[in-house]
Parts: sequence; C-alpha cells; structure tokens
Amino acid sequence: MTEMEIINHAIRKIPNYPQQGILFYDITTVLNNPTAFQAAVDLIAKAHLDKNIDMVAGLEARGFILGAAVAYRLNVGFVPIRKKGKLPAATFAQDYALEYGNATVEIHQDALGCNQTVLLCDDLIATGGTMLAGAELLRRAGASTIYTATIIEFSDMDGGEKIRQANLPLFSVLKADGSM
Repeated sequence: MTEMEIINHAIRKIPNYPQQGILFYDITTVLNNPTAFQAAVDLIAKAHLDKNIDMVAGLEARGFILGAAVAYRLNVGFVPIRKKGKLPAATFAQDYALEYGNATVEIHQDALGCNQTVLLCDDLIATGGTMLAGAELLRRAGASTIYTATIIEFSDMDGGEKIRQANLPLFSVLKADGSM
C-alpha cells in the first residue's frame, strides 16, 4: 500500500455523525496507528522541506498533535493556536464563523519573530474558517509567508478553495467527500 492508502485505510468513517447524511472522518485512528501517523507526518514534512519553514503552528486540538510532530520532523519550533482564554500571556484574538455559531482563537503576541515563514497545520479542512482565522493570527504575530497543511480536505465543501483564494498554499494528504 502507498502512504496515502495506509492513511485512508486507518481513518475511521462513521456514517450519520454528528447528523444524518454526514460521513464523519475520525483521525484518532490515524494517530494511534504508528504507520499511518508517521506516513501523514512524513508526507506533510516532505512537501515543505524546500520552503525554509521557521516555525510550525497548530490549531487546537488535533492540529497540535499533527503540527508538533511535523515541527519535530522539520527541526523547528511549534506554536499553538488555542481557543479563547487558554493562553496565559498577552494574545492576539481572531473571531471566525462556524456552521453552528462563532468562535475565537488566540495566539501569544510574542509567538513569532518578524518575517518568519510558518507552516499552519490542522487535521482537516471543511469550511476553512479555522484555518483562515489561524493564518490571520500568524500574520499579526509576524509571519511573512504562511503555508497550510492538513490530513483531509473535504472536496464537497469550499474550505480548501477559500484557503487557496486567500493566497495560502494548501497541502492536503487526502481529499474526501464528507457527505454520504
């Protein structure tokens, strides 16, 4: 099997969750499968070896796991982007829309140096709202160049296209259809 086939095979797919007609892609089964997890991290890291990445950022919560492993692989530091109220020092905050309301993510104001190249990781891209909010925070914190990466990009939603339209190069290990 190829690395992508190993990852796709490891993803638990749950029909009609969290609502009727949705096929939920659970990546916790990738995380607890060492071969699949290593393949996902390696594919993302390899795709960014020539990008001169200074720092990897991850979106709470599964983006932390993926991003920290990619940062280790690229031999750079890691920056968490957290839900509102979870970081102890001065932060920048960014609101964004969800399918069911609004949310806010934050980053420490001193998380980056000026003009850094950052790789922003999350487990999946659906509407793109969280990734776009994270990218805005990285810009405010000093990033000059931002790349984005994910394990799954839902092709039946417009999040990936929104990210690309915002001039954020997006690397997706897999593309999938989240509807049944």
